[in-house]
Amino acid sequence: MRIVGGIYKGRIFKPGKNFKARPTTDVAKEALFNILENRYEFFEKNVLDIFSGSGSIGFEFISRGCNEAVLVEKDFGNFRFINDVVKNLGINNIRVFKTDAFSFLNKYQGNFNFIFADPPYDHPYFEKVPDAVLERDILKPEGLFILEHPKEFDFSEHRFFKEIRKYGKVNFSFFEK
Repeated sequence: MRIVGGIYKGRIFKPGKNFKARPTTDVAKEALFNILENRYEFFEKNVLDIFSGSGSIGFEFISRGCNEAVLVEKDFGNFRFINDVVKNLGINNIRVFKTDAFSFLNKYQGNFNFIFADPPYDHPYFEKVPDAVLERDILKPEGLFILEHPKEFDFSEHRFFKEIRKYGKVNFSFFEK
């Protein structure tokens, strides 16, 4: 995993052979953040990264100036890796929760400017993720929800869908309320 921009640009972390997540590719991540940096200011914004995996997206937002990041990861090994990176970088504005993303969304009191989700592509409730996020008041007005997904999923008919960006096998659907 490599942080591709911001104050931690170029930092590389190796999750190990037994890592169970599929990190967003550097090419897709760089393309996504090029779009975001041209449209949004990150300063004084907060981000939620659910199904965090390696934490790569949350680290990228913090590296580029977001005020706070909340990362949610269910797998203990991935959770431990994220916490090791937080400690290694000396970051004090990331909170990491070891819990199921859907449970977190149902219980968390607060809201975010950016929400990113990258569920396992074989997650049994993958198609329910946009509603789980957007049917709650967890996304601030004028906030952005980004869902990473394979081409087999099409969210273009969702009432909050705005656009899709495709980078090889990686698709990002953008939603706004």
